[in-house]
Amino acid sequence: MATKEQRVELEIPVITTGTLTICIVGRQPFIANRISQKARHELLAPRGRKNAAQKAASLKHDPYTEYRASPYILPDGQPALIGIPSSAFKGAMCTAALDLPNTKKAQIGRLVYVEGEYTPVYGKPYLHMAVVRSADINRTPDIRTRAILPRWACQVRISYVQPILTAQSVVNLLSAAGTTVGVGDWRPEKGKGNFGQFSVVSPDDPEFRDILTENRDVQIAAMESPDAYDSESAEMLQFWTSEARARGFAIDNDEDDDEEAEA
Repeated sequence: MATKEQRVELEIPVITTGTLTICIVGRQPFIANRISQKARHELLAPRGRKNAAQKAASLKHDPYTEYRASPYILPDGQPALIGIPSSAFKGAMCTAALDLPNTKKAQIGRLVYVEGEYTPVYGKPYLHMAVVRSADINRTPDIRTRAILPRWACQVRISYVQPILTAQSVVNLLSAAGTTVGVGDWRPEKGKGNFGQFSVVSPDDPEFRDILTENRDVQIAAMESPDAYDSESAEMLQFWTSEARARGFAIDNDEDDDEEAEA
């Protein structure tokens, strides 16, 4: 017996996009983790291993150069010199969704967009040196120098799909990301670090407004003449400086050399 064909009309709700500008303040220092230009060049055209003569004629590390190469630098006209890839905040929100009820990482990735390639970040950078472990089988120790912002703040502009998401759910998701994931190096997402955590605040938050004064001009000055972040960084930087001088190498940040050049 032939069945009667049934027609089903699909009702698709109207999809709209909402936009929020959310202010955040760092609760833990932010460590810049951009791959340096030297490392990118080495990936493009590896030079191979240095022989003994080449090693003796060069220094393994240059803390000042590595420090200046660690953050993303924004072009002229931006309110800040240092930027954070906007994808870092979206990635943090997607990862935070794994630990929240009724949310899925892939779904948040489709429904949330952080506008702009980079988000300007305010705060004075300092030179941070620390012992790290390489990814080789022996976990070889090494020293890594990066810019660190003990105090930092930024404004993140987020677009989201309505009515699937609401403004409050987006704020809640970003707030959760600031606690459980973070941004930058040594963040909670990686397991051991606590750096890069942040909180959502109101635009008139006193701490947020105060950090905004550490803008592009302050960051330019700190990148040109950095201060050590802590006593360990200061000790290692002092040792490297004295050792480099003893071996006859020019130091990029040496004030004595600058004075001699002016004379």
